[in-house]
Amino acid sequence: MAPHPDFLQQVDRMYEKAAALTDHPPGLLKQISICNSVYKMEFPLVRDDGTIEVIKAWRAEHSHHKLPTKGGIRFDLSVNENEVAALATLMTYKCAIVNVPFGGGKGGIQIKRSDYSDSELERITRRYTFELFNKNFIGPGTDVPAPDYGSGPREMAWIVDTYRTLSDDPLSASACVTGKPIAQGGVRGRTEATGRGVYFGIRECLSYESDMQRRGLTTGMEGKTVVVQGLGNVGYHAAKYMQEGGAVLVGLAEYEGAIHNPDGLDLESVIAHRKATGSILNFPGATNIEDSAKALELECDILIPAALEGVITDENAPNIKAKIVAEAANGPVTADADAILLEKGALLLPDVLLNAGGVTVSYFEWLKNLSHVRFGRMSKRFEQASNERIVRALASAMQVDISSEEMMRLTAGADEVDLVNSGLEETMATAYSETREIALSKGTDLRTAAFINAIDKVAVSYTEMGIFP
Repeated sequence: MAPHPDFLQQVDRMYEKAAALTDHPPGLLKQISICNSVYKMEFPLVRDDGTIEVIKAWRAEHSHHKLPTKGGIRFDLSVNENEVAALATLMTYKCAIVNVPFGGGKGGIQIKRSDYSDSELERITRRYTFELFNKNFIGPGTDVPAPDYGSGPREMAWIVDTYRTLSDDPLSASACVTGKPIAQGGVRGRTEATGRGVYFGIRECLSYESDMQRRGLTTGMEGKTVVVQGLGNVGYHAAKYMQEGGAVLVGLAEYEGAIHNPDGLDLESVIAHRKATGSILNFPGATNIEDSAKALELECDILIPAALEGVITDENAPNIKAKIVAEAANGPVTADADAILLEKGALLLPDVLLNAGGVTVSYFEWLKNLSHVRFGRMSKRFEQASNERIVRALASAMQVDISSEEMMRLTAGADEVDLVNSGLEETMATAYSETREIALSKGTDLRTAAFINAIDKVAVSYTEMGIFP
């Protein structure tokens, strides 16, 4: 049996399928597809016990058609050069699809996070930042990292602090990275952004009656049965907003196993059970599934793989029963599995579109850092006063009394998180609509349409730069 293509080869196959449906010259298409720069580094870590270990790490910048490049940093043993390049490539396309003016980047440090103390993780993160700075692979207008698998706001705060000590531009230093704690220049709504964006994308998908009828579904979120694989930050928030929107969570999967209840699972109760017992297994009223991969094959309307790449392959794709597969993770469906699912009539919502909520809100954070003002600070009270005048005028005309509590609710101005969530909702709805229109006009699937959308936008940038005619 021939070996399965690696992640980068999978991405390239999807790209080539879309590129064949465009009329751009071969040279331009080649330039759009290649990863421009990959920096591999190895540096020593003095561990807490005094021993020295060599740490391997990478940073990839896929495309410089827009600056800065943008992408997260993974802390994981599986990190390698091809994976980092593949994720940077997807970031370029993802940013283009949601009209965020960044090129794609990605970073990774090849460690098992749990094997290191907090002080060791800090030394690794700061040294990694130092290496990036020395090679001009980090900066507000150059390359802006963010959290990814295994990293979070704390690591981003270490990066900012290290960058600020090295940079001669302390005023804009906080814009060198996103996903920071709020006190360090982060933006409200960033933590849940990717999962919320997944929800907005699925909700938009469910609004098209003709698309739903072809899968035997009604429009709207209410009553849709959902299976979520992976309860990390993205999976948890996607599940949370799906449940709040009226969907029924019938299956949840984590690395230790999965649980199933066709009548529904309460997400917060499952999370509380896991905190108490260390596992989602043996949740009251649910059936255990020892092999978590089997949860992907459960009967449901919507399947949300929200863990790592390559979990749906040509081996298990024939057993997938979901009518909609919504890729919350990066690359969870291989190219071969993609073809099988499409043949079965499933509607695939691609990762380059659906999980772009994180980079969208990272863009908002970057703008906030460069402008040095919190969203809503200059407008919230003005909006509130304007709304209050309107409500009082209407109440007077209708001769009704409004309590002070009701007045506050009706007239409240938009705060930072309101504006961030509004911008995210608009971005995801517009991106889905654009992609769907391309799919209809080209007679193709949503993934291919999303890639076409990205290719066309990147091509315009290169043409406007005068690099290609």
